[in-house]
Amino acid sequence: MRNFVFRKAPAALALSLGLALSACGGMAGNRSLDSVHQPVVEKTNYVLDLTTGPGGLSVPEQRRLADWFDAMSLKYGDRIYIDDPLASGATRAAVEGVAARYGMLLNEGAPVTQGYLNAGTARVVVVRAVASVPGCPDWRDNSDTNFANATSHGFGCAVNSNIAAMVADPNHLVKGATGTGETVIANSNKAIDAFREKAAKAGVVTSNSSKGE
Repeated sequence: MRNFVFRKAPAALALSLGLALSACGGMAGNRSLDSVHQPVVEKTNYVLDLTTGPGGLSVPEQRRLADWFDAMSLKYGDRIYIDDPLASGATRAAVEGVAARYGMLLNEGAPVTQGYLNAGTARVVVVRAVASVPGCPDWRDNSDTNFANATSHGFGCAVNSNIAAMVADPNHLVKGATGTGETVIANSNKAIDAFREKAAKAGVVTSNSSKGE
């Protein structure tokens, strides 16, 4: 009987170790340094239908559009489109004028939205993108033991969540901005030159030298 007990002890120990290893097997799915938690960009279409006329948008309709932009808290990264069955240049110019007050431009090619538009009605579409990292934070790892030499479940959550929160235009996570071919210094110098030209016209003296020189 004593021999039977001692012979089963190593088997029980091996079984317990096997269960422990299987409990840690969840981390074995990712043994690389790439995070499985990546930013996801979701887009939502917001629409407003406006009544148009021969001269484009009336003043009350332009005010209604401006109030809608205010309610939307229009911001950098939003895309504005116009869907006009008549393709009226006057209507487009009126919408462009309202959008310009918010520092925004109209984009070409309005997305498909629900509802049929009759002649005399134009639809303004604002497409807003939001970036997030689904599944983060992930605290499933409750032990430092990692027999699979794999990355933790929450690996990459902090960095990628910060990127999703800080990016000014979430669309750039899908496709980067198109460069102008100019360096950052060249672009910054444009603002400096514009300031100096405006100051010179106003009679203000500007200098490149620092005080004491």
